[in-house]
Amino acid sequence: MLKPTGVLALAHVFGLLQGAALAAVECAGTFDPISASEYVAAINPGWNLGNTLDATPNEGSWNNPPVQAVTFQDIKAAGFNSVRIPVTYADHFTGTSPGWAIDADWLQRVSDVVDMALDAGLYVLTNVHHDSWQWADVSVAGANLTAIEERMYQTWSQIGKKLACKSSSVAFEPINEPPVNTQEQATELNKLNSIFLDALKDSGGFNTQRVVTLVGPSMDSIKTSQWFEAPTGYDNPWALQYHYYSPYDFVFGAWGKTILSSDDIATIENDLENIRANFTDVPLVLGEFDASPINTEPAARRKYMDLVVRKAKELDTAIFVWDNGLDHFDRSTKKWKDPQSLEILLSAAAGVSNSLATYTTDASATEQSSSAYVFHKVGDAVTDETISFALNGNTLKSIATEEGAALTPSADYTASGGDITLKSSFLSTYFSSSGAPGSKVNLTLTFSAGATAAVNLVQWDLPTLGSTSSKAVSGAEVRIPVTWAGIHQPAAVKMRRDDGVYLFDDWTQYLGPLQAGRGTYDGQWNWAGDYLILTAATVDAVIAAGVPTTFTFDFFPRVPGNSLNYTLTV
Repeated sequence: MLKPTGVLALAHVFGLLQGAALAAVECAGTFDPISASEYVAAINPGWNLGNTLDATPNEGSWNNPPVQAVTFQDIKAAGFNSVRIPVTYADHFTGTSPGWAIDADWLQRVSDVVDMALDAGLYVLTNVHHDSWQWADVSVAGANLTAIEERMYQTWSQIGKKLACKSSSVAFEPINEPPVNTQEQATELNKLNSIFLDALKDSGGFNTQRVVTLVGPSMDSIKTSQWFEAPTGYDNPWALQYHYYSPYDFVFGAWGKTILSSDDIATIENDLENIRANFTDVPLVLGEFDASPINTEPAARRKYMDLVVRKAKELDTAIFVWDNGLDHFDRSTKKWKDPQSLEILLSAAAGVSNSLATYTTDASATEQSSSAYVFHKVGDAVTDETISFALNGNTLKSIATEEGAALTPSADYTASGGDITLKSSFLSTYFSSSGAPGSKVNLTLTFSAGATAAVNLVQWDLPTLGSTSSKAVSGAEVRIPVTWAGIHQPAAVKMRRDDGVYLFDDWTQYLGPLQAGRGTYDGQWNWAGDYLILTAATVDAVIAAGVPTTFTFDFFPRVPGNSLNYTLTV
C-alpha cells in the first residue's frame, strides 16, 4: 500500500512552500510569453541529448563525454528546432530532508548546458530524469509519499530558481517516465504534477509564465488516457508529454522481429490517434521514440520513422527522437548512422512526402525481402534486379553511386512507377559469380520531393564460424569468431534446447517462422566486430536448464540456408 500523506506532513510541506516563496527570484530582464500550442509548433522536430546529463552517477559516466556547445550547433545545422535535455539529480544532492540541497556546481552545469542550446538557436525542454526510479517511484511497495513529495518540491524549487530568468524558449518537464501501475498511484502522480507547479510558482522569476509539459502515468499513452488529470489553479501554459516505443519487439529487437508488419502499422496509427482523441484540445509532445540503426532493418526502420513523425505532425504533436549517442548521431565524427532516416524525419515533420523502399510486411512470411538492398548470391549469374518504392506522389529524378557517378536511364536502369530495374550490365560492375562477398556500393535515389533513398548493393555468401560448440561456463559470455560474407550483422538468433523447448519464451512457437524461438537482442545475444556473442544471462539459462542448446544465427538476407548453428553443452 502507498503510505498516505498525513495532516502534519501536509502542513510541513505547506510551510516549505511559504519559506521558498520568501526567497523567490526576481529577474531584471523581460519575458516574451508563448502559449503551449505555439511552443509545441515551434519545437518540432526535436532531438534528445540522451545518456549525457541523465547518466549516473555523473555526466560522462556512460557512453558520452560531457557535452560541448558544438553538439548543439551540429543539431541545429542538421535541421532540428529543439533539444530535450534529460538531467538526473539523484547523485547530486548534498543535503537531506527537509531541504534536499543540490550541488551548486551541478545546477550551474545544467544552466550552462541550457545556455549552450539556446545560443545555438534551439528551444529547450529539460527535466528530472532517472530520479523517477531512484527516489520518486510511487509504485514501490510502501513508498514514502511524504518524502517523495517533499523532495520533488525542493528539487524543482532549486531548479526553478537557477533557471528562473531563462527565456520563454525554455520549458520544464517534472519527471521522466514515472512508474505507475494503478489508479491509486496515478492519483499520486497527478499530485506530483501540482507540487512541481507549486515549486515553480514559489521559485519566482518567469516561471509562472513558462511552458511546462506535464506527464501521465509511465508517460504511456494508454495509462495517460486512463488516469491523467490536469492540475487546476495554475497560470502556466501546459502541454502533455508521452513516449512511444511500440511495437516493443520491433524497436528493441526482441524475439527475432525484423519485420514491421501491416498490423503493426495500423496499431501505430491507432495508438497516436487515440491519445489525440482523448486530449483533443491539449498540445501534445511525443518526448521519446526511436528505431535504432543498430538493430532494425533499414527499409522497415525508415517506414517506422516516416510513419510516427508524419502521423504526429498530422495530429499536431511535436516529436523528440531519442538518441543515446549510439543510435543516431555520432557526436565525435559528426556523422549520422542512417542519413536517410534523418532526412525522412525532417521531411515528415515538415509535411513533405517521402518515397520509401518496400519490404516484407507479412509477419507469417518464411523469408524477408527489402528494397533497401540488392542482394546477389556468390555463385549465381548476374541478372537484372528490381527494387520497389512507394512513391507517395513523387517521381524518381536520378540515381547515383556514393562516389557521385550518375546512372544512365535505360542503359543502367529503367523505372516504371515505383518499380526500378537495375540492369545486369550495370550490376556486373559490382557483382560476379566468383567475386568476394561484402557491401559493394551504396546508391542514392533522388526524388521530386522528400528524402533521398539509399540502396546497398551486397554480394553475399554464408558466413563461417571459428568454432561450432563449447561448454557453458557460469557467468561468462561466449564470443564466437565469425568471418562475415555480406552484411556484418546477424539478423536474429534461434535458441532451441535439445529437448525441443525454446530456451527463452517458449510461447514464441506461436509466432511466425522468422520469430519462433528467437532470443532478444542485447539482453540475450549481440555482436561486436568479428564476434557473435551469447550473453552471460543466456549461458546461465543453458546451465539452469541442464540441456545442451543449439543457437541458430540468422543473417541478412533472411532466406532459407543463410543460417549457422552453434551448440552450448553443459
